[in-house]
Amino acid sequence: MKKKTVVESEMKKKKSNEKEEAPPPPSDHDDSDDDDSDDSVEVSDYDSISEDEDSSADSIDDDDSSDSDSDSKSELEDEEGASPTTHHNASDDSDSQDEEEDVVDSEGGSESSDLHQEGGGAESDSSEDEVAPRNTIGEVPLKWYEDEPHIGYDIKGKKIKKKEREDKLGSFLANVDDSKNWRKVFDEYNDEEVVLTKDEIKMVRKLMQNKAPHSDFDPHPDYVDWFKWDDAKHPLSNAPEPKRRFIPSKWEAKKVVQYVRGIRNGTITFDKPKKEDDSYLLWEDDSGLTEKANHLAYIPAPKQKLPGHDESYNPPLEYIPTQEEINSYQLMYEEDRPKFIPQRFTSMRSIPAYENAMKESFERCLDLYLCPRVRRKRLNIDPESLKPKLPNKKELKPYPITCYIEYKGHEGAVTSISIEASGQWMASGSSDGTVRVWEVETGRCLRQWEIGEAVNCVTWNPLSDIHIVAVSAGHDVLLLNTGLGDEEEQQRIKELLLIDSPEASDETGKKAPSVRWLKDDKHDGIRLRHLKNVTSVEWHRKGDYFSTVMPAGESRSVLIHQLSKKLSQKLPFKLHGLAVRSTFHPSRSIFFICTKKTVRVFDLLKSKQIKKLDTGLKEASSIAVHPGGDNLIVGSKEGKLCWFDMDLSSKPYKVLKCHPKDINNVVFHRSYPLFASCSDDCTAYVFHGMVYSDLNKNPLIVPLEILRGHANSNGRGILDCKFHPRQPWLFTAGADKMIKLYCHQ
Repeated sequence: MKKKTVVESEMKKKKSNEKEEAPPPPSDHDDSDDDDSDDSVEVSDYDSISEDEDSSADSIDDDDSSDSDSDSKSELEDEEGASPTTHHNASDDSDSQDEEEDVVDSEGGSESSDLHQEGGGAESDSSEDEVAPRNTIGEVPLKWYEDEPHIGYDIKGKKIKKKEREDKLGSFLANVDDSKNWRKVFDEYNDEEVVLTKDEIKMVRKLMQNKAPHSDFDPHPDYVDWFKWDDAKHPLSNAPEPKRRFIPSKWEAKKVVQYVRGIRNGTITFDKPKKEDDSYLLWEDDSGLTEKANHLAYIPAPKQKLPGHDESYNPPLEYIPTQEEINSYQLMYEEDRPKFIPQRFTSMRSIPAYENAMKESFERCLDLYLCPRVRRKRLNIDPESLKPKLPNKKELKPYPITCYIEYKGHEGAVTSISIEASGQWMASGSSDGTVRVWEVETGRCLRQWEIGEAVNCVTWNPLSDIHIVAVSAGHDVLLLNTGLGDEEEQQRIKELLLIDSPEASDETGKKAPSVRWLKDDKHDGIRLRHLKNVTSVEWHRKGDYFSTVMPAGESRSVLIHQLSKKLSQKLPFKLHGLAVRSTFHPSRSIFFICTKKTVRVFDLLKSKQIKKLDTGLKEASSIAVHPGGDNLIVGSKEGKLCWFDMDLSSKPYKVLKCHPKDINNVVFHRSYPLFASCSDDCTAYVFHGMVYSDLNKNPLIVPLEILRGHANSNGRGILDCKFHPRQPWLFTAGADKMIKLYCHQ
């Protein structure tokens, strides 16, 4: 009771002081009409102060009673559900009502709001200090009690049941009825709703505005100097300045001399500033740069070549061509002919007017006016990086390198050679009208035939047990028996070369026959008489069929002959262009005909054209098919060699410019990945040509060796070349009457 009287006396003093400071409240107004007018709001604010004081006094009395009856508190909490908090909630509700009215009347009654702020803050602090937290769950997460009907335990270990919360509809209706519901915050830890006071709302608003939460804090205080300058007669240090500040240091002078000597000798170097690479947009177009510049960059026109000694009116004598040289200029192509022929005059007055002066000046003006000029960035690319990475030659061995044997005996240029299927014998034909058979390993001439006219082509039968050589000379094709093999093989060869009737023809009708099969008693063989000159003969892989090419034969330029039946037939296809060479597919019934411009591929079983390959050459001269059958090479008279991949395209896969003069023949090796070409420049080029079974890999072509050794004769060099069927050896026949064998080391 003493505590209560002391508190009442203090509250009365405080109330009397506030009445003196605050303006007198208006009369004739009721506390219940706080929402009718602004005046009523002020009265209610003033009355709320007294109500807060009375409530605080009552709370103190309740605390005293709660201390005396602590044993019955837990029982009341279990039965009635936390009775001590009801007083606290009631006081908070009254405070929240007063604070809401103050917020509404913040513009009209500033003094009354200040008074209410003091009262509300004191009440909230005292209630928080007195009321202890209800739930005692420690540091256990609240998620563990989501599905439980209780939340924590009291001091006696009994479960504390959760309060029943309103559903959404009930909470919505409560918000509609209670305009101060926005101040309520649910406390999950204590399982109750807390009403925020006016001071707490102001503190939250200041925190949201990044301001200091306390109203007493001054963000811009007055500057207070820590040092007093009043009556300051002396500086901070009154010591005299030392002499070393005026006398230069000898030690520093010695150090400077050392640094200077070190820089001169190069022992001391300075780090150069690193130049940062200028950043640029990787995918930016050049057109965008010109647009950003807002003007066209000036690009000077290319300057003309300055005149030299050739254009002088009095050039030296070594620059003046002779009459023979001037006449030779007329035989040259126009693109190779010199544009200006120097002349000599005694004086400038005798120089005539330049004929093409107006024409060249007009063309120059057209170039400057019409030709666009674009500034392009120069790419600094190492030329070595553009070269393809080829394998090492040592890894591609074996291949022919050095000359091993020379075959001498012909009196004219050796035009054609052919190797027997076993690789033991070689046949050669020459322009002296002879055909010789050589032993490969010893170089011994085994047999010789006198044909009587220049031999164009010599081809050995591909079967190892049929030793027959086909020779083309003029209009005739001779099938000769070499006399090799045992008696059974010779008996079979004689039966093949036997003709019952003296003359056999392939055609009957009004037209003259294209071929006549005649018996040649002189050479004990067969003579096929053609209408025109025969340039090449090619055998089928089975040894029974062979083809002949007559470039001047028009529709009958390519014929296919059957040895066993002594029959000949022309192709049922129309040839476009002049036929040069023909060959059979190594494994299928496909026939290749090479013309000067194209290569046509025919299917003999279906009698139709399969593919047309465009060489892009001026004039093709030879053709060879890879043992796999899907690739072929074509040589030309302009020194170019074209590699075709028939599965890839009808255009050349690779075009090799290897010879400066005409290519006379190209050939593939049967088992090694090698191919070669020979030319009139007296050289034979050997290449590595690997064809992969994987279709995703392109053929690998690597130049290996240039074989030299033949001499030039009447402008001709190496006329033919052939590979050994089993060894990586190359045979070359030259216009110097010699045959050479090149072997690997």
